Amino acid sequence: MDTDFPVSLIPETALSVAGLTDYIRFLLEQDEQLRQVWVTGEVSSAHHHRSGLFFTLQDSDGVAGIKCVVWSSQLAKLVQIPRLGEQLIILGSIRVYPQRGEYQLSVWQAFPGGAGLQALRSKQLRDRLEAEGLFDPKRKRSLPIHPQTIAVVTSPTAAAWGDIQKTLKQRYPGLHVLFSPATVQGDQAPESIVNAIQRVERDGRAQVLILSRGGGAVEELACFNDERVVRAVANCSIPVITGIGHQRDESLVDLVADVTVHTPTAAAELVVPELKELYGQHYQRIATLHDAVFSSWETAKYEIEQLQNRLRRLRLDRQVHQEKQMLSWKRQQLVQATTRQFQQATQHVDVLSQKLATLDPKAVLKRGYAVVRQENGAIARSTQELAVGEQLWVQLGQGEVKVKVITKREEENL
Repeated sequence: MDTDFPVSLIPETALSVAGLTDYIRFLLEQDEQLRQVWVTGEVSSAHHHRSGLFFTLQDSDGVAGIKCVVWSSQLAKLVQIPRLGEQLIILGSIRVYPQRGEYQLSVWQAFPGGAGLQALRSKQLRDRLEAEGLFDPKRKRSLPIHPQTIAVVTSPTAAAWGDIQKTLKQRYPGLHVLFSPATVQGDQAPESIVNAIQRVERDGRAQVLILSRGGGAVEELACFNDERVVRAVANCSIPVITGIGHQRDESLVDLVADVTVHTPTAAAELVVPELKELYGQHYQRIATLHDAVFSSWETAKYEIEQLQNRLRRLRLDRQVHQEKQMLSWKRQQLVQATTRQFQQATQHVDVLSQKLATLDPKAVLKRGYAVVRQENGAIARSTQELAVGEQLWVQLGQGEVKVKVITKREEENL
């Protein structure tokens, strides 16, 4: 089918973008009601710029909001400077900016209108959660030093998810990242974020969780002040780090999280170390260890040299030689003393041998003496012990003879 649209069918009344924008601007800026209008609402976001103060005025129920600007030249004339959470009565006019196709309220004057309902509700919720101890620093857990698996809860279409992926890949290649998608803006966001956190907990693999989204107006970050989300983060079983918005934004989720940074990139940088830094630290430790070992070796070498010098000064070789001479002299003394004692003992043995020889009865017998024994073996010492007719044994120098007593002669008859 031919998809070319005939140019001839385009009406001559078709407007360009600029033409349509100029027409809308004419309708709004020339409207008498809008050229000087009073508006009441609550300041939901505000930030200063060198050209003026930009803020958003919102209904208390959050249904509608309008962007406002107070130019720098007009700022000092205001009765009340717009501040976050305040209820104001604004006088201004509607202006359209063609470059962005937006309209905003150019503020001439601002009067106080009391505390904003949303700010009051937010303060009441914050006070209640703080009373429960959910913001107590003692509840906060430290992040794991080297997590192997982390979880990320954010929108799959947000720039925050791309920033986190890029940062993690650069800092810690090979890290396991579990992505749990969630809506992070609008009425459905609180329930979506709670469900995403619960999915991570049921999975059970992640060691830390990043809850993140890019910057935005305060009203766009309302889901991170929702009580359901705050309690889901507070009750999460693993440490949670938040990277929500910019430095000027602080949500209740930031207060209850274990660690809070201001951007998704900062959260990714904090949750894992940079691999290059780890390599650098490792090489530094090697160098430090090498220096310590070399220093110990140098110290030991110096101590050995000192001991060698001391040994040289002590001249131990001379002492050893003197000790050897002393031992040799003592050995000679010992040999001489032993020899003398041996000679003395030998002489004593000879004397004792001679004495024994003189006392030996056999030697007496050899000189012609005899030993007379009775039959019972007793030596006969007197004739009175013998009887006539008794038989005796006479031991001579060589052999024995048996004799018989024939007669006795007493000693006086000898």
